[in-house]
Amino acid sequence: MRSIAATRCSSSDRRPGFSSMPETSGSSMPPSAKPDPSLGWALGGIALLTAFRLALLPFDRADLFTDDAQYWLWGQDLAWGYYSKPPLIGWILWLSTAIGGDGMTAIRAPLPILHGLTALVVLAAGRTIFGPRAGAIAGLAYVTAPAVAVASLLVSTDTPMLLFFALALLAHWRLTRARSLPRAVLLGVAVGLGALAKYAALYFVPCAVIAAAALPMARIAWRDALVAAAVALAILAPNLWWNYANSFSAVTHVVDHNAGLENAARFEPGRLAEAVFSQFGISGPVIFGAWLLGLGALRRDRRIAYLACFSLPIFAVVLLVATRSPVNANWTAAAHVAVFLAAGQVLRDRPGWTRAGIGINLAVSLLLPIAVIFAPTLRIGDGDLLLKRYVGRAEASRHIAEIARGAGLDTIVSGDRSTLADAFYTLRESGLAIYAEPVEGFPPHHYAQKHPLPAGPGEVLFITTSPEGPACRNPEATFAPVAEWQPNGYSNKPLYAFRVPRACFFPPA
Repeated sequence: MRSIAATRCSSSDRRPGFSSMPETSGSSMPPSAKPDPSLGWALGGIALLTAFRLALLPFDRADLFTDDAQYWLWGQDLAWGYYSKPPLIGWILWLSTAIGGDGMTAIRAPLPILHGLTALVVLAAGRTIFGPRAGAIAGLAYVTAPAVAVASLLVSTDTPMLLFFALALLAHWRLTRARSLPRAVLLGVAVGLGALAKYAALYFVPCAVIAAAALPMARIAWRDALVAAAVALAILAPNLWWNYANSFSAVTHVVDHNAGLENAARFEPGRLAEAVFSQFGISGPVIFGAWLLGLGALRRDRRIAYLACFSLPIFAVVLLVATRSPVNANWTAAAHVAVFLAAGQVLRDRPGWTRAGIGINLAVSLLLPIAVIFAPTLRIGDGDLLLKRYVGRAEASRHIAEIARGAGLDTIVSGDRSTLADAFYTLRESGLAIYAEPVEGFPPHHYAQKHPLPAGPGEVLFITTSPEGPACRNPEATFAPVAEWQPNGYSNKPLYAFRVPRACFFPPA
């Protein structure tokens, strides 16, 4: 079968563009060569840091963040898709809580495990592309990265997505060296499962096309490409059907909200600098700096150029969005797989910078799991709590339950996603019914889509951040305030509780 490049190398051939570079697979060495200890150091470092993170999870005193609690709820109702994301994170939390219960430790336990696995894949990819030392540095850079340290404590769809994106990159690289049906299937599985984790994994497809267009050595056989595409599409198909059956809510959320289309008329070039500098906090300042330095070798080293095709296009898309609307630093997460790999090669012969880069990252990775142990009290001087956003949520939910019981009400309603997220989790065994305020038109969040208040008689406790209370759709309905208080920690706004008839939320018959 002919390749996309119209010529095909055998498994032992060098690809075009590699003739001036040594072949460094890491799999062999001259008999007189000194054994490279980098693999042992890397494996040991990944294992120890992963074990450290798991060991400290039971002592984590931070509440579940809004997204964490929402993903937990997804895991209580297995589906092929959810309001704003594909389903894999919900499936993972279903499995972890089925094994370990609904406690926060079981919810968070998959995170360091998945990141440890991703570090191993990055290590393997680095060894395959560049050699043992570069691979070891890449694996250690990944597992110690500041963003990975944070994502080992907070549930994120990036976590499983990065594992499969790295696996797809490894499979694709091997396919550029030799045709292989099993590796083509692996590539399709990796892209498909990555997309079931987060749609950002689909960046892989245009990146691979760009690589094939720019670099003859980055082209794979047509058969392998078609097999991979078919497998990926088969895996993703049920989620596409779910989107169709649910008004494309997940796709709409990604396109309208994350792509900034709601602010398409606003051009804000000042956000570019903020978006660029935030990337140093994802992979680490030295690691990201090494990647930038490596871009100078694009013409000399086709391997660096290959990896640039899997990072620069993603950065370009996100930075373009940043000129129009705020972006989150992690929107470029998929690009950083190639960043770690290229940085490993740049730092391979720079031991001082390697120690500095890994050392800075490691310090963050060791301090964060310790910091969350003291989340309710950790502050500098008389200032706010350093982890203010991550405490006070469960306490607020328990207070809401006390107010409801004191008012003789058994149903809690809110339109606020943050309030609903924690209430569903913290009050899961309270016996209280929890619903989202029903809305007309497209639902603003998962709770309004899947858990709206049903019509019926009686009264409910309505929780809001507005002192005005609910906007009743029934002009004859009246409501009364019950309580007002300022939650500790996460919220700068007071919460208000109202006794409201259900009829308030529905137009009169």
